[in-house]
Amino acid sequence: MGKNLTKRSEDYSKWYNELVVKADLAENSAVRGCMVIKPYGYAIWEKMQAELDRKFKETGHQNAYFPLFVPKSLFEAEEKNAEGFAKECAVVTHYRLKTDPNDSSKLIVDPKAKLEEELIVRPTSEAIIWNTYKGWIQSYRDLPLLINQWSNVVRWEMRTRLFLRTAEFLWQEGHTAHETRAEAIAETEQMNNIYADFAENFMAIPVIKGRKTESERFAGAEDTYCIEALMQDGKALQAGTSHFLGQNFAKAFDVKFTSKEGKLDYVWATSWGVSTRLMGALIMTHSDDNGLVLPPNLAPIQVVIVPIYKGEEQLDQISVVANELVNDLKSKGISVKFDNRDTHRPGAKFAQYELQGVPLRIAIGPKDLEKGTVELARRDTLTKQFLAKNEVVTTIESLLVEIQESLHQKATQYRDDHTTTVHTFDEFKEVLEHKGGFVSAHWDGTIETEEKIKELTKATIRCIPFDAKEEKGSCVYSGKPSKIRVLFAKAY
Repeated sequence: MGKNLTKRSEDYSKWYNELVVKADLAENSAVRGCMVIKPYGYAIWEKMQAELDRKFKETGHQNAYFPLFVPKSLFEAEEKNAEGFAKECAVVTHYRLKTDPNDSSKLIVDPKAKLEEELIVRPTSEAIIWNTYKGWIQSYRDLPLLINQWSNVVRWEMRTRLFLRTAEFLWQEGHTAHETRAEAIAETEQMNNIYADFAENFMAIPVIKGRKTESERFAGAEDTYCIEALMQDGKALQAGTSHFLGQNFAKAFDVKFTSKEGKLDYVWATSWGVSTRLMGALIMTHSDDNGLVLPPNLAPIQVVIVPIYKGEEQLDQISVVANELVNDLKSKGISVKFDNRDTHRPGAKFAQYELQGVPLRIAIGPKDLEKGTVELARRDTLTKQFLAKNEVVTTIESLLVEIQESLHQKATQYRDDHTTTVHTFDEFKEVLEHKGGFVSAHWDGTIETEEKIKELTKATIRCIPFDAKEEKGSCVYSGKPSKIRVLFAKAY
């Protein structure tokens, strides 16, 4: 598994694509725009999934599963939602193939097998889920209904990139129903906070929490909250969203409940989700020219042990020490691999684990056996140290915590260094062109200005930060009065 990665400074996009493939995370498939997530990449996604699933269940949510197909009439029921996703929909029109009468080796669509109603392959599941909720909710006693789904969705993207934008991707989507507006808004906030906590403390990615502008909102939502991250090339990436849907879907699907007072009313709704796009965020936040850099919390293998030996006798002696370390580390809940393959030289193994971002690597050779030491290398700093065998476990325990914190600090420093406050449109363009990152600027609150800035600079309003303080100013583009700064950036 040779490295030879393009340097980030030379071609960031090429570096990213090469890294995903060479680190064995994913590859393009025979289906246009779709990816194969390979075992190592999927192991990282499983770690994300497990932690998020735990957080969801801690807050009272349950998992369920809904159909992949959505009847077109249901999809059309909430107009804004249908309109928002219409251009990305894959549609099933027939349910059978038959042999071509002119060429028996080929199959053609059987015209007699046309569906009575066309089916949409879900781009998101609000329609099918809210149609289902109609049968589940009658009374306030049925509320709140807190459901999450782990699934795949299809959005027919024209320009695709592994993990960041594919025609099919994996995600979770939460869909909840509540008695009151206030409860639904509290749920929307809670889930956005869960995403932020996960990104910061599990993925070591600093994020900005805020709300989207009207034009950037989820189709069919009254309000969209988000977490925004900054990648090493100065572009922003939306890492998660949480939507307050008001009563829009309840009205579209006639989901009503009888209140404690005996009145009939529509329920209040939320939906929220993160996807395998988080894999892209992880790669682009921490990795370097040598390959993947993984926070210990997400590393499928936190420690790898590589023996350096000549002949079976040396390997047997090293294996005794290595297997002791494996057992000691596993007893502390640390994931460890002893790579005793005789098909690869130690140098090739070092290169592989560096490329795949394993946080810590132990090397043990004959001289180490004599001295009772091991060599310990850190992936994030590429530094090495020699340790006495009896110090290894406690050192690794503390180093895994240190590496997790260090990666977060480094990413936070980059984000802070690449967040620039501007006062004029010339400054705005200058920063975007030569520095990149988040640009904090006054905005007059109109869609017209937002679209004009996007047209001229390709920058969008990533969010209106929740912690933004009210201050009088003038819109960076129109010069009209403004009360708050928003964050602009070019984005994925």
